[in-house]
Amino acid sequence: MLTSLTPERSGGFLPLEHYAAIGEGRSVALVGADGSIDWWCAPDMDSPPLFNRLHDADGGRFSLTPVHPFSIARRYSEGSNVLETIFVTDTGEARVTESLNSGAGGRLPWCELARRIEGLSGHVEFEIVINPICAQGNVRRVNHPNAAVRYIGNLTTTFCHPDDVTIVEDADRITTARYRAEAGTRTCIAYLVADKAPLAIPALSEIDERIDFSNEEWRRWSSKLSYEGAFQSDFVRCALSLKFLLYSKTGAIAAAATSGLPERVGGDKNYDYRYAWIRDAAYTIKAFLRAGALSEAIAAFGWLIRTIDEDGPTPSVVYTLTGGEVPDEQVIDVPGYRGSTPVRTGNRAKTQVQLSCYGDLLETAALFADMGHVLDPATARLIERLADQVVERWQHKDSGLWELEQKEHYTFSKIGCWLALDRAAHLARGGHIGGDAERWADESEKVRAWIDDNCWSPQKSAYTFFAGTEKLDASLLLTTRFGFERDGRLRKTRDAIREELSVGPLVYRYSGASMEEGTFVACACWLVEAYAFLGQADEAERMLKDLLVPLGNNFGILPEQIDAQSGEGLGNLPQGLSHLTLLHAIFSLQENR
Repeated sequence: MLTSLTPERSGGFLPLEHYAAIGEGRSVALVGADGSIDWWCAPDMDSPPLFNRLHDADGGRFSLTPVHPFSIARRYSEGSNVLETIFVTDTGEARVTESLNSGAGGRLPWCELARRIEGLSGHVEFEIVINPICAQGNVRRVNHPNAAVRYIGNLTTTFCHPDDVTIVEDADRITTARYRAEAGTRTCIAYLVADKAPLAIPALSEIDERIDFSNEEWRRWSSKLSYEGAFQSDFVRCALSLKFLLYSKTGAIAAAATSGLPERVGGDKNYDYRYAWIRDAAYTIKAFLRAGALSEAIAAFGWLIRTIDEDGPTPSVVYTLTGGEVPDEQVIDVPGYRGSTPVRTGNRAKTQVQLSCYGDLLETAALFADMGHVLDPATARLIERLADQVVERWQHKDSGLWELEQKEHYTFSKIGCWLALDRAAHLARGGHIGGDAERWADESEKVRAWIDDNCWSPQKSAYTFFAGTEKLDASLLLTTRFGFERDGRLRKTRDAIREELSVGPLVYRYSGASMEEGTFVACACWLVEAYAFLGQADEAERMLKDLLVPLGNNFGILPEQIDAQSGEGLGNLPQGLSHLTLLHAIFSLQENR
C-alpha cells in the first residue's frame, strides 16, 4: 500500500502516525516521513537511544532530507520490512530504500543501518545529518587510519559514504553532508555500530547488496505464513510488524520498540515498553502458532518457559529481553514528546501481581499441544506447578490486566484463573502433563461460580470491571475466545461495552478512560473477536473493515492507542499488543465461518 503525504513538524515533532519502522531482530529504528531517523536504540531494543527526537526536538538523528520543499510517497517492499520512500520536489524525484541489514548467517556481528538513494528524474538535493546523542556515554570523535569513528560509551560507530557525498561539517557531535541525486544515479550510505567489539568496515557495495538480501529474507519469511483470506495484505503486514519485536538473541518478545511516548499528549502516562510481558509474549506466541510461524513461536515459548522456571517460585509480570529483572523506574531529563512528561525508563509493573498471566500461559501450552506439538518434561512440570499455584492464589486481589495501582478482585483476572485451571485439566486428561485433572476442573467451577456471584451486575446486565463496581472493562471482550460464555452473559457484556466504551470502531479500555487517554487499539480488535465468537461473523467482518480505516493511517505500524477525535496515534510503537490482536481478529473471522 502506497501512502502519500507532505510531512510537517509541529514544535519540532512529527505525528506518531508519520513514522515507519525498520528492524533486524535485534533493534528497531523509526523513520520519519521527512527522512529523519528519530529513534534508534543500538545495539539492542532496550539499549539507550543513539538517536532520539521522539522525546526532544533537538535530540539525536540520522536525517536524509531534501533541501527544498517536498512531498513523499512511501511503502514497504511487498512482503518485506524494507522501506521505500519517493521524495518529490519541484526539481525532480528520488527514491530512498532503507533497511537494518541482516547477513547470510542471520544477524550481523555489528548493526548496519543502510540507506540507498536513487535518482528517478531531474535532480534532488539532500542534506544528511548524523547527530548521535550521548545517552550511552560521552561522544568522542577520532580520525582512525581506516575510518572516522565516534566512540559513544562502549559503542564504536562510523558513517559510511561514497566520495560523491560531500562532507560540509564533521565535528565531535555532528556530521553534516550534501548529496545531489540526479536521474539514473544510485548510491548508498550507512551508519555502523559495534558494541564492545572491533568494527568491520565493509565495502559500500556489500552494504547495498545486503539491502536486497534482507528484502528477500523478509519476503521468504512472509511467503510461508498460513493465511489466505479477504484480509491477506493486512494480515501479512501485521505479522511483519509484529516480527520486529521478536528479540532474536533470546526469543523474548518486546511489548513495543519505544519508551515514554504519551497515552495522552501532555499527560503523564508515558511508560517504557521495551521489555517482555508474560501476557504479551503468550498472546504473540499464539498468533505466531496460528500464522504458521512455528520457528518464532517455539523460540518465544521456549524463552518464556525457561525464564519463568528459573525465576520462581511464582512468575513475574515482566522481564528484560534477556530474562532478567526489569530495572527500577527512572525519569529521564528530556522535554518529552510534545511536552509530555515525565519520560520513564524501567517499569513499575515488575512488582505487581497479575493473576490473569496464569491463564495466558496455560492457554498457550494447551494450544501448543492441541496443534500436535510436544511439551517436554520440564515444561510439563512447570505447567503443573503453575496450575497448583492458581488453586492457592485465585481468591487474592491483584493489579489486573491494566496494571492499576488499586488492587481489586478484577473480573478478567478471575476469568484468567478459571482459564488456567480449565486448560490444566484439559492438558492432564490428554496426557500432556501430570497432576490432578479433577481437582483443577472442580476448582475452575468454583472460580466460575464466584465470578457469577460477585462480578455480574443486574443493573448493567454485564460482567463488571471488578467485584463491587458498576464500571465496565473492555478486556472482558477477549474472554469470548476462551469458551467462558454461559446463559448469554458474555453477549450482554459485549453489548454493554460497545454501548458505553466505543466511539465508532474504536474502544476505550474501561469506564472513565476517555478522561485519561486515547482509545485502545487492542480493545477494538477484541470487540471484533467478540462478535465473531458469539455467532455474528458477518457483523464482525463489517466492523473489522471499519476499524482498518483508522488503523490504516500509517500503512501497518500500529501505536498503542488512537485519539478518537483527531485520529492521531498515541503511546509506544510499534505496539505488539495492537498487532497481535489484529491478527487474532482476522483469524476469528476464519475460525467462525
